[in-house]
Parts: sequence; C-alpha cells; structure tokens
Amino acid sequence: MTRWRGVVGLGVALLVLCIAIGADQKKDPAKSKPESQDYTIRTTSRLVLLDVSVKDPKGGFIAGLKKDNFKVFENGKQQEISEFADADIPVTVGLAVDESGSMSPKRTEVIAAALAFIQSSNPQDEVFVINFNEKARRGLPEIQLFSDNVDQLKAALWRGRAEGRTALYDAIEMGLQQLNMGRRDKKTLVVISDGGDNVSVHKFRDVMNDVLASLTTIYTIGIFDQDDPDRNPGVLKQLSQVSGGEAFFPQTLEEVTPICQQIAKDIRTRYTIGYIPSEEGGKGVRHIKVAAANENGQRLNVRTRTGYIYTPDTEMADRK
Repeated sequence: MTRWRGVVGLGVALLVLCIAIGADQKKDPAKSKPESQDYTIRTTSRLVLLDVSVKDPKGGFIAGLKKDNFKVFENGKQQEISEFADADIPVTVGLAVDESGSMSPKRTEVIAAALAFIQSSNPQDEVFVINFNEKARRGLPEIQLFSDNVDQLKAALWRGRAEGRTALYDAIEMGLQQLNMGRRDKKTLVVISDGGDNVSVHKFRDVMNDVLASLTTIYTIGIFDQDDPDRNPGVLKQLSQVSGGEAFFPQTLEEVTPICQQIAKDIRTRYTIGYIPSEEGGKGVRHIKVAAANENGQRLNVRTRTGYIYTPDTEMADRK
C-alpha cells in the first residue's frame, strides 16, 4: 500500500509540473514557438536545392504556384521533386562591396543601397559583408561570422576606405567560402562593383568552377564608368546567369537603391525546389532546366541556375 501511495504521489507531482510548464508557456508564447516554424527544408548531402524565380511577361512576381506547376530536368531527364516550398525562407547572404579607388565618389550611395537591401530582407537572414579593393576582407569582427543587426552591418560596410585596385575574383571566392559556413540551406551572394578584376590571385575559371559547385545564387550590380579600361560587364552577367541570379547595370547612382530593394524582394519571393540526382552519369557538370506553367497551362518565365558540378559520394567521403 505504501508503494502505491508513492507512485500516486509521484504522478500528482508530475501533473502539477506539467500544468506549471503549460501556464508558463501561455505567459510567454515565444517559449513554445518552434525555432524553424514554416520554413524547414529536409536536407541531405546529395540534395540539389534550387532557388527559382517565376515572373509573368511584364516582370511581376508570380505567387501561389504548387509543386505540380513545376518540372525539373537534369541533362534532359525529368527529376522527381522531393522538396518544395513557396515561403519566405531565411537565407545566408553575403554582400561583396567594391572599395577600390574608383569607388570613392560613389561610396556613400552604394553603402546606402546596401543598407536598403539589408532592411528589406528577411529579419532572420544571417548576413555578412566582404569589402574588397586590392585584397578581400571580412567586414564584421573576426570572431563574428554573421549578423542580423543593422548597426553592426552598417559598421562593416563602412570599414576600410576606397583605394587601390579591384580583387573581384578573390572577393567572390571569400564570399563562397563563408556562405558554406552558414546555417541556412539557401545561399545568396550580392556583388556590387564598378570594374573588372585587375589584381586577384584567383582566376575567372576557378571562380566559375566554385560557383557551379556551391549552388549559390549570385546577383551582380555593375556601376561602370564608360571610360574604365577594366570594365567587364560580361563577367558579371555570366556569374549571375549560371547561378540563377540576375545582373543589373544602372545608368545612375540613384538607381542602385531601388535595385537592391528589388533583389531583396526577389530573394524573398523565390520558390525552393529540391531533388535527389541519380548517380548515373558520374562526375562532372550537369545541366539543369526548370519549367513552370500556371493552371491554364501557360508557360511562365523561370530563372534558376543552369547547372552544377556533381561529385560522387565516394569522392565526397574522401574529402572529409
């Protein structure tokens, strides 16, 4: 009898504890809210995760599409879509901002535009800054990889001064490496520069190879002086096209802020589509095509990356 009284007493104590916890959660809803509510994507080492923008013929964003509205092809073969989301999913995003000498008269407007991008982004994005002239440098303090604090990111953008030449490729490589350290499944890099590369250690072919391997979406903004001998809009176009982003070439500095706000909106309204590729075909570049149609069967304008580098599981294991 004494033993049963002890069991009953323990049960009552647990019941009281559960009621107390429930009451505490009602007082503070944040304690009971799942951290990753509404935007969890199941990831695997093999999942190809695509960032997909869909627009109408006038350039307007199209929302409300379902998984069945999309078809994904790899090397011409249709793939089964295993992951799909149309929510505003937080991303890991890097801002690579040119601080070469030629940027000095444009720096105030460019930093204001970069801040407008941050303020228009998802508050749960994890953001970092790369400042680059003759060298690429991290804008945040060394002990801090990412931030969602506007004041910290503003200080990071103003760090350093405009001088020297342009190590564009080195900056992109540094950005890709830091994106790999992010916790978010989707990765984006925004590059703002007024010229081509003229001093980097890395070569363009190295950059393109790593862009294909990373599944990062890259947006580029080229603020070119017409008489700049190093201007190379083709490089910025190629980086954005291959990765599924977009290249912008404003005619005036006043256009840069609206463009940054447009990029932030584009990131937040993209669809997320994932599939598991077949091992058949082996290592190498695989070409991707995504098609979308509305409920009436009308083809829609889709923008996503055009390919990636497939690495066999055995080789990935060897690298680890």
